[in-house]
Formats: sequence, C-alpha cells, structure tokens
Amino acid sequence: MNTLNKIALTKIQGIGPRLSRNLLAHCGSVEAVFDSSKKALLSIPGIGPAAVERILSKTYLKEAEAELEFIQKHQIEAVWLEDDNYPRRLSQCEDAPLLLYYKGNADLNPSRVVSIVGTRNSTRYGQRICEKLVEALATLDVHIISGLAYGIDVLAHQYAVQQQIPTIGILGHGLDRIYPASHREIASKMLANGGLLTEFPSGTNPDRQNFPMRNRIIAGLADVTIVIEAAMKGGALITAEIANSYNRDVCAFPGSIEQEYSAGCNYLIKTNRAHLIRNAEDLCYLMNWEATASKPEKQLVLVPKAMSRDEQKVYTFLSDQELEQATIDQIAIYCDWPQSKLAIILLEMELEGHIISLPGKVFKLI
Repeated sequence: MNTLNKIALTKIQGIGPRLSRNLLAHCGSVEAVFDSSKKALLSIPGIGPAAVERILSKTYLKEAEAELEFIQKHQIEAVWLEDDNYPRRLSQCEDAPLLLYYKGNADLNPSRVVSIVGTRNSTRYGQRICEKLVEALATLDVHIISGLAYGIDVLAHQYAVQQQIPTIGILGHGLDRIYPASHREIASKMLANGGLLTEFPSGTNPDRQNFPMRNRIIAGLADVTIVIEAAMKGGALITAEIANSYNRDVCAFPGSIEQEYSAGCNYLIKTNRAHLIRNAEDLCYLMNWEATASKPEKQLVLVPKAMSRDEQKVYTFLSDQELEQATIDQIAIYCDWPQSKLAIILLEMELEGHIISLPGKVFKLI
C-alpha cells in the first residue's frame, strides 16, 4: 500500500475516518477501494451515490500528489493507522484518523503519556501548578502532549522543553504553518526532543471547526488527561469529555469558587468527570506510577496450568512488564481484543486470585 494511495483516501470529501474504515473493511485495501466498481461501492453500508461519484472521479489524486511532494520535501512522516509506529493508544479509538502527519523524533508509543490542557487565559495560580507538575513529571519517564495554544498548552510545552521531557504538539492545521505564529520558536525547540503531529494536510487553515477534532487526538494519545485551569466553556472541557468517552482517566486541579478559570475544573470534579489532584504525587497514586529506577532483573514466570488460553495470554503479558502490571488499554492492544471481552477475562482472573485491580484501570499479578 503506497503512501500516495493512503493520502488520496483522506482527500475524498465527505468521507471521514469512520466511513473510510468501513470502505477498507469491505474492500480489503486502499487499492481495492479505488479499483472497485460503482455497483460494489454502492453495496457498502453508509456509502451513498454522492460519495461513490467522488471516489470514482479521481479528482483528488492531484491534491494527493502535491501533498506527497510536500511531506517528502519537508521530511514529514505520514503515519498510517496500520503502521507499527502509529500511536497504539489512539488506534483504539473508533474515530482515530487513518493518517497522521508527524515531524519530530519522539516515540509515538512511549510507556507513559500525559495530556495537559487548560484555558488560554491562564492565571499565576495555573502557571505555578503547570510548572510544578511538569517539573515533577521529569522523574516519571513520560511524554507530554498538548495543543500548542495560548495559555496552559504552550506553558506545558515550554516547561517540558526546560525539563528535557519529550513533548508533542497536536495541531489544528497543516504542518506548513504554526498557529499562533508567536509559538514558532517553542515549536522549533520541540522538534529536538518531541515533535508536531496533525491529521490535517498542508494548506489547512486553523479554522474553528478543526480544534474539536484536534482535541480528540490529544485525548486519544494519552493515558491520562490533566486539566489545570478551565472556564465552563472551552476546548479543555471538550478534551476532558472526549477522554472520558474513550474510557481514559481525567484529572483536574481544583480552584477558587470565585475564579472564572477554575469553574470548569471544579465542575469536572463535582460531576465525577475528573479525579481531583493537588500535585504529581496524587497523579502517581491514581495511575499507580512510580519514578523510573534501574530495571530489576527479570525472572522466569510459570503460567498456572488451570488458566484458559485467553487468561494465559494476559498472564504472560503481565509477567513481562517491568512492574508486572499494565493498563487495560495496554493489555487490549497486546491481545488485540475489544475491551468488552477483556473486561470479562480480567474479572475472572481477579476472582480466581491471579491478578489484582489497582487505581487507574491498572492490573497486576499477585
């Protein structure tokens, strides 16, 4: 499957990630989508006559060729959903982009990922929280994700660069520009130990409707989304809601009941949409994280014979982790199972006394 065809599929107007996945599921490959007859395409659920005409017109090929030339010229990586380096956490989300454009050197599948989001109108209170949090995260072997926007977002990136923590900015436009323009300097620094990531091709303006789409990537990439300051309306609360819909952990720092930009955080906590945290220690407790240390020597673990084949697969995976534990997302990715199936198996293993459930949807061998 060549890169041109992958780009071309994303250029067809009116066909987003879900319909594209439907096309691929029925046709088997991108090439097969483009080679399919009108009759075959019309038989695919959700694909109407207008969409079929756009697929068959091939008018999008010139745009795809121009995009391929652009990314090759600027050393931009096109990361396809089925590629090994596609973010595994994001791939578990049903509306994950088929194609991501990435410029940088940070691993897209690190052991721990934290998204930090908040208001564009950050106060000194929020700025201090962000600085102290990022400083403490430097000992936890994490990657920090945010949206390169004004306020808390860009502060998270700046503090991460200062602490030499890999940080990736998720953009609501193409990689042919930086928005806002005043953040070009920090964006350039991030490329040395992090990167810039977007689903939008070059030429895409930073239009309002792009940012909720951007926010789902911020939520989908992370193990936990942290809201530092937020008003009752804004992108940070949207990101938190999306993270909850993905069954990811959400945390929020509480603030004064008289402060506008703490109202959103207080609301998330009050309505059980976010865990209350006061510092990095609270985050570590919630996520069952420990500071990185020298790796202990691995010992051979024998799988109990009484287990089912599915249980043995989970047990083997857990026994190979550094702390003999993993999140439910990590287990689901390894086993390639839907979480509905995995949840039943994990419950059975817990009842049988093989594993224990820890805060943060983490499971550990007994």
